[in-house]
Amino acid sequence: MTRQAEMLRFGRVERWVHWSVGILTLVCIATAAVLYNGSLAVLVGNRHIVETVHVWSGFALPIPLVLGLVSRAYRLDLRRLNRFVADDWKWLRFKARRVRAVGVGKFNAGQKLNGALSAGSIFVLLLTGTVMFFPSWSPLNWRTGATFVHDWFALAFGLLVVGHIVYALKDAEAMRGMRHGSVLRAWAENEHPEWKPRS
Repeated sequence: MTRQAEMLRFGRVERWVHWSVGILTLVCIATAAVLYNGSLAVLVGNRHIVETVHVWSGFALPIPLVLGLVSRAYRLDLRRLNRFVADDWKWLRFKARRVRAVGVGKFNAGQKLNGALSAGSIFVLLLTGTVMFFPSWSPLNWRTGATFVHDWFALAFGLLVVGHIVYALKDAEAMRGMRHGSVLRAWAENEHPEWKPRS
């Protein structure tokens, strides 16, 4: 491909944040599966090590998100993800608009929703996980509630992550953008026609 046929979609910091959070999330999901599934727990063994890896991976999850704030491009992408416009609601309501990507900027409405739900889930899981990990900090009824909320949010977040991976694997060009930074200009113009890329 010629240089003219490509455009930069994600810089180094944005990709680093995405993959760091992704890896930590997958470690949390895998260790949670071992901790909650008796058969897997027996197969893997070393419950204390698995639990330690799960806890510290969970505590580490927000770190890349915060460190990424040093990047201007990353902060700009956060603002884009956090802004729903009228075309985003239309994109969600009408499948035809999704196919033609009408009014879609750098991120479509599905990506914005995924970002918001992921960020919210990480916050809730971190908060409830902290309550569970430091039992002397809170009363029993708080810990009981935190465990209930943590379990259900973890399940919902796991399904969200699976959905994200499935959609990503369906779009090789989007994956290339997250792996290498650049995408084909024709793909960007078709999928994100309102996106004004950086020079």
